[in-house]
Amino acid sequence: MSPHLFWLSDEAWAAIEPHLPRGKAGKPRVDDRTVISGILHVLKTGCRWRDVPAAYGPPTTIYNRFNRWSQRRIWQRLFEKVAASGPVPKELSIDSSHVKAHRSAAGSKRGNMKKRLGARAAEGRARSIAWPTIAADRSPSP
Repeated sequence: MSPHLFWLSDEAWAAIEPHLPRGKAGKPRVDDRTVISGILHVLKTGCRWRDVPAAYGPPTTIYNRFNRWSQRRIWQRLFEKVAASGPVPKELSIDSSHVKAHRSAAGSKRGNMKKRLGARAAEGRARSIAWPTIAADRSPSP
């Protein structure tokens, strides 16, 4: 196991394992602990599903398990059961979200934009965004 990857601790696995679905007929599943660790790695780091490290297993398996369990509400039931099984910790994160901005959202050099001097601005007519809106309202409708 690589030290820089996320792995469920023995304590966390002991709390989760009794609540996982069992007894589904068909092909034997990939180890639940490894797949859940892979899912949590993707959710923690924000990487794409296909970029999950190979130590967690095939990316398709990890994504499919997450997706199918989400549709069957297994994650919700698992959270409810684990949350109800012990005391509330001192530190708790209800929601941690982030916003991805487009690479051009940081701004630009603004090109050859000339700045108006204070004297010129004082001489000029006051501009308002409301005037074009008011004028558009007064135009005859077709």
